[in-house]
Order: sequence, then C-alpha cells, then structure tokens
Amino acid sequence: MVHPRILRSGVSVRVVASLVAALAIALSASSCSSDPEEEEAGTPTGSTCPPSSTLTYDSFAKPFMEKYCTGCHSSALSGAARHSAPAGHDFDSEAGILAVGEHVDEHAAAGPNAVNTSMPPLDPRPTEAERRQLGEWLACAMHGDGG
Repeated sequence: MVHPRILRSGVSVRVVASLVAALAIALSASSCSSDPEEEEAGTPTGSTCPPSSTLTYDSFAKPFMEKYCTGCHSSALSGAARHSAPAGHDFDSEAGILAVGEHVDEHAAAGPNAVNTSMPPLDPRPTEAERRQLGEWLACAMHGDGG
C-alpha cells in the first residue's frame, strides 16, 4: 500500500514499486550469508614454518582454539549452539583443525601475504601477533614440518 501523501505528490505507484523492488534487491545482495560455504574466502597468508618454530598443538593451537573458536566450532555443539558454524568445522582436535586448515588460514591467520580477521566475528578476538602464530603453526602442522 502506497501512502496517500506519496500519491498526492504526483509520484506514480509504478515508480514507488520500482524503488521498493530495487531497495529489496540491494538489501538482499548486501546481507550477510548464514551459509559459511557462500562466504567469501579470505586471502591465503603465505605463512611458512621456520626451522626454529616451537609452536605445537598442545602449547599453542589447543589453547588458541579454546579461547577464540570452540565456543562455536566444537564437535560437542549442534544446531543453534554452533551460531552458524558449518558442520565439520570442529576445532576441538588437531585433526579437526587440519581438516580445514586452509579455511582457518584464510579467515583467522596472518602472514606475509594477508592478515585475515573475519574470524572470530565477536570479542574476544586474537591480536595480530596471535594470528601470525596461528599462520606459522598451520604451516608447520599442515606441511609436516612440525606441529
């Protein structure tokens, strides 16, 4: 229903309908996707595993994931408790993280080619230094150079 004041202004119903349709399309195109598979991927960080790396799953990755990630990305969670985290993206084990390691790198890690900050979406959020450590640990663990 078009407001009578708009009709009295001389603007046609067709123009109003066109504007409403254009607004609806623009809003739907800019809305956040609730399907993580549709989310735009970040940039690979280009992180490498330095020979001197001391980061391990137990000393770094496990506490990092517990602090920042497993509130949503946990195999113990399902449905709404995951807050839209995709099934199979469970970071409560080293194997679970490494199964989607490239995805973790492109959304949460930092390195020479990118600083990815889309995850986690809410506080607490890792510092850039912690994100660089994540990139390093992923590079070491995924390429068999450590972990």
